Amino acid sequence: MRMTLSIIVFGSIIIFASVLFVAIILPWSTMSDRPSEIFRSRTALEEQGRNIYIQNGCTYCHTQFIRNLDWGLGAERIAQAGDYVQDRPHLLGSERTGPDLSQEGGEHPDDWHMAHFTNPRFVRPESIMPSWKFLGIERIKALIAYKQSLGSRDADFRAQQQNDWKKKATEAYESGPDGNVERLHKMIPEPWRKLPNPYPSTEADLKRGHRIYQSFCIGCHGPIGDGMGPAQPYLYPPPLNFTILKGREVSGGILYYQIMNGITGTAMPYFKRELESEKIWDVGNYVAINFIGETDAGKEPTGIPAAYEPKGMK
Repeated sequence: MRMTLSIIVFGSIIIFASVLFVAIILPWSTMSDRPSEIFRSRTALEEQGRNIYIQNGCTYCHTQFIRNLDWGLGAERIAQAGDYVQDRPHLLGSERTGPDLSQEGGEHPDDWHMAHFTNPRFVRPESIMPSWKFLGIERIKALIAYKQSLGSRDADFRAQQQNDWKKKATEAYESGPDGNVERLHKMIPEPWRKLPNPYPSTEADLKRGHRIYQSFCIGCHGPIGDGMGPAQPYLYPPPLNFTILKGREVSGGILYYQIMNGITGTAMPYFKRELESEKIWDVGNYVAINFIGETDAGKEPTGIPAAYEPKGMK
């Protein structure tokens, strides 16, 4: 076939029309102004927080949408057009320098967010997010209200859960160390309470645990595990003082379960979507040895060792 002017023009029109159909017309035809099943209108305080979010360019680092290929990020729900029917302008974003926020509401209690906006390193020691303390308490509260609304009705359910459990956590904390520890351990299924840490407490394991502690835990629990990290003044109930666990027979399974699932109603988040299994065991072992003073790591039942474990391990 000879490349003539008519073929070039006709071919260009076909290519342009195909791109226009796939990229614009087809997506437009599937859109609807019908609210999704989780949609609700924002309150005045939430709308104020949204404006603060826009004014400070938060959308440059955070997206507000989840696609099918994002399930690995721990999303609970794929974004739908009906989730955004009142958003003018939309804040979908395109960069995930920070985490996606489309389902952020209720993931953390309000006091965690207050510490986070004051200085993100207080609760996320390796965060690159800037401090928003300059906004002042009232504007930060509005921003928190907006973040807690993300996820709409699903977020409302999670936030209510946080509030309900916070009352119980506060009551247990105010009853004294014995009552608080008893409640924390009672919430853990019995098989976990009896489960020893399956990994040996080798030098390498403890160094890995130390590194993980610095990356995720030190801001709340402090460098010596006494719960007096820089986030502590903002949190209530305050972070757990690990040293009160001395002599209480804290198994590796107890520490693992609480690190994995977090403690709803407190600032202790879950880490099951950020830390692989061995990392949770390692940081639990680091806490057990350095702050509690004893560990059950490597005790029976140990099972079959992983291939990389040192020679001589059972």
